[in-house]
Parts: sequence; C-alpha cells; structure tokens
Amino acid sequence: MPGRLAARLVVSIGAADVGQRVSLRRRLPTGEYSDVVGVLESWSGGRLQVRRRTGELAEVDEASLVAGKVVPPAPPRRRPRA
Repeated sequence: MPGRLAARLVVSIGAADVGQRVSLRRRLPTGEYSDVVGVLESWSGGRLQVRRRTGELAEVDEASLVAGKVVPPAPPRRRPRA
C-alpha cells in the first residue's frame, strides 16, 4: 500500500531491566500518547518508576504501556562554547 506507514509497537522490557535506560510509550486517558525516557528504577505492583535526565521521577502504569525498549546511555552533555 503506497503512502501508508505502519509501525509495530512492542514492549520488549521487563522487571529484569531495572537499572537500564529505557524508552517507553504510554497511552494517556485522553487517548493521546506520551513518551518517557530515563533509567528504570523500579517495576512492581503494575507500576514503573523512571528517573528522567532532569531528576524527575515519572510513574507509569504497566497497563498503559504500548511500547518499550532498552536504549543506549545518554551521550555526554556538551559544554557551552566560551
């Protein structure tokens, strides 16, 4: 089908990935999607906790996950030019 783009959404992470940097896509109650990227700090009781680069702790319901994978460590931040 020309002009049609399809994507396969897969959750390929589990509780064994705690401590790894992950990228998650979740479906919000409004029907929209939201992405969360950071270090998976815990996965218990159907809740995931992800520490974002800013230090914020994001909580994600396991039931809202539509995609997830382990990703490489974040690249080092560049220093501002003087």
